[in-house]
Amino acid sequence: MQKREFYEPVDAAVMPRFSDIPTFMRLPVFRDPSLLDIALIGVPWDGGTTNRAGARHGPREIRNMSSFVRRVHPVTKISPFELARIGDLGDVPVNPINVSDTLIRIERVFGKVHQAGAMPLTAGGDHLTTLPIFRAIAGAEPVGMVHFDAHSDTWDTYFGGEKYTHGTPFRRAVEEGLLDPKRTIQIGIRGSLYSAVDMDYAASVGIRVVAIEEFAELGVDAVIEEARRVVGTGPTYVSFDVDGLDPAYAPGTGTPEIGGFSTLEAQRMIRGLRGLNLVGGDVVEVSPPFDPSGNTALVGATMMFELLCILAEAVAGRRSAAGAGSR
Repeated sequence: MQKREFYEPVDAAVMPRFSDIPTFMRLPVFRDPSLLDIALIGVPWDGGTTNRAGARHGPREIRNMSSFVRRVHPVTKISPFELARIGDLGDVPVNPINVSDTLIRIERVFGKVHQAGAMPLTAGGDHLTTLPIFRAIAGAEPVGMVHFDAHSDTWDTYFGGEKYTHGTPFRRAVEEGLLDPKRTIQIGIRGSLYSAVDMDYAASVGIRVVAIEEFAELGVDAVIEEARRVVGTGPTYVSFDVDGLDPAYAPGTGTPEIGGFSTLEAQRMIRGLRGLNLVGGDVVEVSPPFDPSGNTALVGATMMFELLCILAEAVAGRRSAAGAGSR
């Protein structure tokens, strides 16, 4: 049997973290997704933003701050780079002045990644980014979703009829049959509303909404258990909007809402998703211009690593199962 080749990050004990070309987790750059099990992809775009722009700069700064990531998870001891072929696939060539064109471009790139058999892990970009990713990966079967956010992102339209903004992706995804609402859970929802009926759509289609007050009452472990119950054994995507965090931890985002969960609580929740049938994930809404300290980008990079660990474990589990089945 041919030995499987894995791709190693640059060793910070050999090449200092502040040197060499910045890539996600200091991994090699690839252009062919067929060489990868997990493709790390940037979407430097904020054309769906309704107020404070800047998330287009997220992928570059997340790459910079991901140099702080080491090889092994401190709690689970997972070393994702030993479980899967992982590399930086670069950025989607977005069109910063045309929403419709960019949605097509994102779907095209992720379609190629999906057809090549690689799992996407994305750094956004605003949250509208997730819609064309779903269009690329959910063609055969709608996905379930664990969604960390301050906002449901199931509004219908903005500004007199605009259907494609970072506040509408999951309504569109449900309407297009890409997202199974009954296998979707949204965690951390809070903040003032435009009207008293803003959350009615999510409830009407069966999305499980865990408002921040319920999160505080239940606690992390019970919310993890609920998330696992909701998504079940079907294909599941994890979408992490940094504004789900309290802005004390992540001020560099377009739509901050006070009273969110902490970075540690977020890390624990992601770790609690181990063993699910995972098909991809993203970290979105990192807006570096609103946080010159770089802390929000560091949060984004760290959450990407948390996701990478559980995705790599899922890849390795499928490979092991396939090998056992072929005997």
